Amino acid sequence: MPELIRQLGGKSSDLDIPQEKTSSQTEKKIFRTRTSASPYARVNKAHVKELKTIVGQGNVIVDEERLESYSHDETDASEYAVIPEVVVLPSTTEEVSKIMKLANRENIPVTPRGAGSGLSGGAIPCFGGILISVEKMNSLIELDVDNMVAEVEAGMITNEFAQEVQERGLFFAGYPMSLETCFIGGNIAENAGGGKAVKYGVTGRYIMGLEMVTPTGDIVRLGGKAPKDVSGYDLKQLIVGSEGTLGIVTKATIRLIGLPTVSADLLVLFDTPRQAIDAVPVIIKSGIVPTGLEFMDRLSAQTSCRYLNESLPYGEAGAMLLIELDGNNSKQVEADLLTVGELCMQSSATQVFVAEDSNTKERIWNVRRNVAEAFKVFSPVQSLEDIVVPTSRIPELIPELERVSQKYGMLIPCYGHAGDGNLHATLVKDPEMSMETWKVNEDAALKEIYRITMGFGGKISGEHGIGLKRKSYLKDLIDPVELDLMRGIKKAWDPKNILNPGKIFD
Repeated sequence: MPELIRQLGGKSSDLDIPQEKTSSQTEKKIFRTRTSASPYARVNKAHVKELKTIVGQGNVIVDEERLESYSHDETDASEYAVIPEVVVLPSTTEEVSKIMKLANRENIPVTPRGAGSGLSGGAIPCFGGILISVEKMNSLIELDVDNMVAEVEAGMITNEFAQEVQERGLFFAGYPMSLETCFIGGNIAENAGGGKAVKYGVTGRYIMGLEMVTPTGDIVRLGGKAPKDVSGYDLKQLIVGSEGTLGIVTKATIRLIGLPTVSADLLVLFDTPRQAIDAVPVIIKSGIVPTGLEFMDRLSAQTSCRYLNESLPYGEAGAMLLIELDGNNSKQVEADLLTVGELCMQSSATQVFVAEDSNTKERIWNVRRNVAEAFKVFSPVQSLEDIVVPTSRIPELIPELERVSQKYGMLIPCYGHAGDGNLHATLVKDPEMSMETWKVNEDAALKEIYRITMGFGGKISGEHGIGLKRKSYLKDLIDPVELDLMRGIKKAWDPKNILNPGKIFD
């Protein structure tokens, strides 16, 4: 392979992203409460007393300072945050059931919450009411090695679960980029994808069973350990990706696979984003299935490196691909690595770096995982998007994003899961642009990006969900018949519309 470099090192270039002069927007405390026009009852002292009876006094939060941390997720708090009237920390499915029955009886809205690492506003209590956090339901209940399944509570941190099963030689292939903080329940609610989805798929592929509480307070068990099940409708898959609007998942039965014993990672540099993206279909068509195939344009890599005080040898590269390969045969993985590297060089790559030791692999993946957080620090006024198109259309999408960027006077750095067509185009405000102009241009740019995405056969969200953030756009982009079907399902399951209201659609 021409100029194959075996050691990752070097120095990153200076950051050239325009920065806001103040970060006061991110530091400002937000104490917005429910609107007076809410169709729901308010939480009163009698309700709080009953909740304390259900879960214990120490598991009910009413102090405003503590409530504030439950008012937002990873979306812009200044725009979306709403203070819940009370936060409840149940420890069992039965307690969740009792809370939902109280809410139904009193017509109080309920918002389920995992780690709060979501990017669509799905866990924001936009009507106030009761917020149920599953943070105390965090146990690995059973690890059934013989059947290669695990039963886990919804509040367990994904990374901790993955590490526990890995110690037994098994592998949970779900790998959202927020794996160190996100909960299993949140992964299920959003059908989370991530850096390994190209080869292993998204969360839903591994959900064999669920225990959940319905909006009316009933407890139901869906699916189980059996590897096949067509005994009626597959309701568990309806719950996966439903953003906490159809039920509160308390436990999950998760399929595991054998742990790959060999892995290798490539960092491939290109002069332009278009060249990097053009290489993606070439790799996919080769017959080699990468574990992960991630894209970062120059600005995304620069911003994350500065945030982490890290250095990557991207030099003058305009974009890069991060490619992971794994398996159980070292010779095959090495052969695939060489083939993919050669394909990249044939597709105009300027350099191919190989990360062979675990520390170097973690360095480059850490840069990719932290792009979103880095942009929040250096460019707090932004809109992180989650568009997805068929992989063959990705090369057509990049120049369209560049055109929209120029048209509306904003930067749109781009990164994401190029191997499955899911890119995180991030609209970033020019510091010289007024907030009034930004709001107008942001809305117009989003509408145009969503229209372009749909025109390429794509969707406006690949893994982050609709939530609050995108619901006003969804109604104009989705087939009205499909939207009516979803509304019908919601009404049938949640006749009082009290579970996570205001999400996905009104």
